[in-house]
Order: sequence, then structure tokens, then C-alpha cells
Amino acid sequence: MIKNLAGVMLYVDDQEQSVEFWRDDLGFVVVSEEELPEGFKGVEVAPKAQSETSITIFDKEFINKYSPEVGLDTPSLMFNTDDIESLYEKMKDKGITVGEMTEMGGGKVFNFSDREENYFAVMETK
Repeated sequence: MIKNLAGVMLYVDDQEQSVEFWRDDLGFVVVSEEELPEGFKGVEVAPKAQSETSITIFDKEFINKYSPEVGLDTPSLMFNTDDIESLYEKMKDKGITVGEMTEMGGGKVFNFSDREENYFAVMETK
């Protein structure tokens, strides 16, 4: 039986740039770095060090070479925040592409993109 979701894998064209986005622009922490064959690595990031779920960022080149059967599509991720207005403004101030904030399911939500134009969403939870 599955106990919980350990993490999400994100496959990117430029791993270093992606890690910088999550760490520097969004304030995530680097939880770990795993050395892989041929100088590749997997970099695990999370909103905070003790998060239940994390994102492990892999270079698409590595996945194509060592796991060509794996789909490289970007996962659809929904993040939660308790202060969506402040987060929205901070992201805009940092030059992050953000979509229009809307009401959905009784709360506010907006989407944003990373530097590779992968889109993710944020929902306010109180």
C-alpha cells in the first residue's frame, strides 16, 4: 500500500537555471543533490527543509539517455499559500510571469511560469 507522495520529478532543459528559479526567485531550499552518472545530478528542492513533498529537478538529457521510456512532460502542480496577495505581488516584483488572479472553489488562485515557461498554480488556503 502506498503511504504518501515522496516527491515530484521535474525534467528541464537547463537544470542550473531551474534550481536558481526555485531557490532564488521562490525561496525554496535545496534539500539534497545526488550525483548521477557522467556528471549529471538530481537536485531536490522544497518550500522548506522539512516539507513532506519535494521537487527533484533532472536534466532532460539525462532522462533521455538513461530512461528514454519516461515522458518528459511538466507535471501539473498546485501549491498552497496563506497570503496569496503578498505572494502574487512578490512574484510580479521579481519579474516572474504570473497569470491573472481569479476566484475558484471559494478561494483565490493564479498561475506562474518558471524560466522555461512551465506553468504551475498557487491556491490560497486559510
